[in-house]
Amino acid sequence: MPQSSLEHVNFTVADAPATARWLCDVFGWKIRWQGPALNDGLTMHVGNDDAYLAIYTPKAVRPSSGIQKDRVASLNHVGIVVDDLDAVEAKIKALGYATHSHADYEPGRRFYFDDENGIEFEVVSYD
Repeated sequence: MPQSSLEHVNFTVADAPATARWLCDVFGWKIRWQGPALNDGLTMHVGNDDAYLAIYTPKAVRPSSGIQKDRVASLNHVGIVVDDLDAVEAKIKALGYATHSHADYEPGRRFYFDDENGIEFEVVSYD
């Protein structure tokens, strides 16, 4: 049977260059592509050689109403695997984000944080 893999997830942010900057700094990613997008917006592809987040900022931005996990088609969180959970958490805290919901579970450890766009991230390390 053919194998499949996730290539990217696309979501809207208030300031694509600012979001791209901290994603690259925290996770060691790179900007794979950037350019004009729908409705005079800007899209930036941020990630590694295998997968990326497509972050889009439209010309006119409307504020988020927050995470609504009971709403169909809502993005609940973005999960990112890292090698050194403690080092990544220190970087995230240094940027002013509050981490929460820490847990040790089989087979690893995790925590969550919300960014300035109202997007929740789960950061996990498999020991």
